[in-house]
Amino acid sequence: MQRRDFLKLFSCAFISSIFGKKLTAAQLQNKEKNMAKSIVYYTKEITPESLVKIYRALGKNLTGNIGVKISTGEPGGHNYLKPELIGKLVKELNATIVECNTAYEGRRNTSAEHWKAIEEHGFTKIANVDIMDAEEEFEIPVTKGKHLKYDIVGAHLKNYDAILNLAHFKGHAMGGFGGVLKNQSIGIASSAGKAYIHSAGVTRNVDEVWSKIAEQNAFLESMAEAAKAVADYMHGNILYIDVMNNLSVDCDCDSHPEDPCMADIGILASTDPVAVDQACIDKIWASTDRGRDHFIARVERQNGRHILPYAESLGLGSREYELVNLD
Repeated sequence: MQRRDFLKLFSCAFISSIFGKKLTAAQLQNKEKNMAKSIVYYTKEITPESLVKIYRALGKNLTGNIGVKISTGEPGGHNYLKPELIGKLVKELNATIVECNTAYEGRRNTSAEHWKAIEEHGFTKIANVDIMDAEEEFEIPVTKGKHLKYDIVGAHLKNYDAILNLAHFKGHAMGGFGGVLKNQSIGIASSAGKAYIHSAGVTRNVDEVWSKIAEQNAFLESMAEAAKAVADYMHGNILYIDVMNNLSVDCDCDSHPEDPCMADIGILASTDPVAVDQACIDKIWASTDRGRDHFIARVERQNGRHILPYAESLGLGSREYELVNLD
């Protein structure tokens, strides 16, 4: 044991002997470990009311101009978070739904087509919507990164004081799974930013990115670096919610996703993005659902869990968490 650790335990033991029950060194170490754990809230119920409840449970009110980052869903797909589910929370926050254009062929790779998809999916009926890279983009710093020198995000991010990262947790063809980390990295990146992340910093040219896709771990690490850059830029004014419904192995960016292979699990939320994505993964691994193995096979095929320890190493959050059941 190092001298500073001994002194810490000695002082804690001395104080506890004065003010209450004396704790052993092992108990104090365990208490310190538990205190370091992030809190992840959970409810099995997936309703507009439970979304509001779990947001309030976080105990931190987002203020100012708030953006709610979702995936608007590629037309043809049907698993994205629906307006009728998220509308109550978005309205309570008086927030704007925010998105960015994609970097692949489809109905959301230009602002003109993306607006059509947004309207078709009903999001303009519940709130104002902002395509953040509709006109311009800008670079934000990446610190401690191995791959990215910067992150490229939609210029309208400058207009927001806080972000609610509201992710649909599901599988993903390239990332293995997609939760709040993907929603904050790929999701808030501009089209050029998406190319930059997918190529692990090699190109920002959308037209050439698919010929310069990075090695898998480098891609996952680049996503973590971009997510950390956004968290730093927003000075931590972000809250994180993962909705575990419509659990397909395919992403909402897929216009023809596979049907969900698992039953809905619930909603998880935290102030820590690493903890809440880790908790979702743990829910999948602990499930007895007959579709569990199929979902896990998608995650493992892409080494998807690698993003979690790497994001933790960047200081974005902790994989150690305490699950608090709100039901």
